[in-house]
Parts: sequence; C-alpha cells; structure tokens
Amino acid sequence: MTRQATEIETFGPEVENGDALVARICWHYYKEGQTQDVIAQHLKITRKRVNQILGEARERGVVQISIASPFGPCSELEARLAARFKLRNAIVVPAPIGDTDVRNLVGAAAGHYISEHLPPAGTLGITWGGTINMAAQNLRRRSGDGCRVVLLCGGLAESTAINPYDNAAMMARALGATCYYVTAPMFAATAQLRDALLSSEPVRSVLAMVAELDIALFSAIDLSEQSKALEYGVISRETWQSLRDAGAVGDICGHYLDKDGNAVTHPLTRRVIHPPMRDLKAVRERILAAGGLQKLPIISAAIRAGLADILITDERVATALCEDR
Repeated sequence: MTRQATEIETFGPEVENGDALVARICWHYYKEGQTQDVIAQHLKITRKRVNQILGEARERGVVQISIASPFGPCSELEARLAARFKLRNAIVVPAPIGDTDVRNLVGAAAGHYISEHLPPAGTLGITWGGTINMAAQNLRRRSGDGCRVVLLCGGLAESTAINPYDNAAMMARALGATCYYVTAPMFAATAQLRDALLSSEPVRSVLAMVAELDIALFSAIDLSEQSKALEYGVISRETWQSLRDAGAVGDICGHYLDKDGNAVTHPLTRRVIHPPMRDLKAVRERILAAGGLQKLPIISAAIRAGLADILITDERVATALCEDR
C-alpha cells in the first residue's frame, strides 16, 4: 500500500467517512476559513483529497455559494442582453475556466433563481437535461408550503445519464413538493398512438396543469455534434441528421425549431408528447437556462419563438447573442 493510500484511509478517530467527511471538510473550509493544507493535516488526509472533495461538493450542490453583492459579475452584459431581446431579466454567469461543464454553472444559477422567485404553494414546470438536473441540486430546501412540480415531457424507456423522471423527483424532494409526471414515453411509436396517449386521462390532466404554472423552467437541447440527445441515445444519428436537414437547430420541450424560431416539419414532431406551444408561451414566467456555444442557435431560436422572457446563460453565449447581427 502506498503512503498516499495510507493517508487517505487513516482518519482521526473523530472523523467519519462518506457524506459526513464531505460535510466536515466543507465546514472547515467555508465556515471556518481554514486552508486546504490545515484541513488535510487535521484530518490526516492529503491536500489533493481535500481539494477533490471540495470540488465534488460544489458539483453535487452540497455547497451553494451566494455572492452578497448588488452587482453580478456580468451585470453590463446582462443589461445589454435584456435590452436587445426585450427580456424581463437576464442572468449571465462568467465563462468557465478550464474544462468545467457550463451546465453546472448555468444550472446552479437557475436553481438559485427559482429558490428566490417560486412563491409559496407555487407550481413549477420543468423539462429535462443536465442543466435542469443541476438546478435541482441547487434549490434551497423547503417543506410543507404546498409546492407542485410538473414534468412537461414524457419519459425514456431506457435510462440515461440524465433521466426526466429523476429530474422531476429531485426537484420535488428539494421543494417538499407533490410531483406530477407525464406517464407516457417522450416519443410515441406512431402519431396515432401519440394522439391516443394525449387524450388519455393521466396524460391529459397533467399537461392541462401548464395553465396553472407560476414558472416554467426550460432547457435547450441542441442538434450539434455535441448534442446530449445524440450522446445519450435519445434520438438516433439518422433522426438527428434528418432533423438538421429539415432546418432544425434544436428543441425546447420537444418543439423543434429552426434558426428563426419557427417550428419545423418532421415525422418526429408528430410523435412527441408535450404541451402545445401556445400553452407554453402563455406561462407567466418562462425561464430558459442554457449555456455553451454549441447551443447558441437553439437559444437564439427560443428567444425569437417567445419561449424565454428570462434567460440564464453563460458569458460566451451572452456575448455572441449581443454581437449577432
């Protein structure tokens, strides 16, 4: 056994393993202001291990950092973005350093926004994706105030890294909310089956709740080579290519849009189980949380389609949107 392995496994008698160790390290670092070196020496582990645990804690939402300043780090860019696209609000997070997943940063900002703005006994509608998953991890915990979470899409028969039902369940647990699922697949096998499912009571009653939403939180699914829908096998490469050939740049809640925000015509769109576009556009507060330059076309399309009156994105996307002619 190497010396490093011995150090990692040999904790002081008062130090627990697992989540308790994570909590203890975060307390020492964030609450007490101790350095990573001091913490490592105190707990008899390596500084590298302390650094790793702190990073994982931030990614998992164990640590939620609030910056008590009246000015955001990108406030000027936010003002330009809101003015140009007539948005109610824009929140721009700094561009990530290194290989940090931008979804983590944008999702965290979305979670903080919802924590501040979802009213007591409020109803939140969500779509799927990694950004939504991270938003759920960064919600301020509530209990007993009667909130509801409504999943605005169907599920996936084969589990992926980010499952729609998991997202909804995480949101509901964080908010102490009742959760409502669309008990149908994301894509029906045929258009006829899709129509039958939409007319069935379990699906119809949940989708009808769109009219009662206080907030709808949308993610943007792009159709670039980096598309998570392609990576996770949600759509095949053949379908991906045919959607692109039809002019689609991505989808918002299953509505495939071209670069100008118009719905595209494609066989898949007749099989998607989701609320109608007119119902989504009528929601009082529509938040689009999406980042990464590969999503720039679908973010722009969603704004043009009227699916975002609040945009949460990253610095690079915001700059590109403002410079786009």
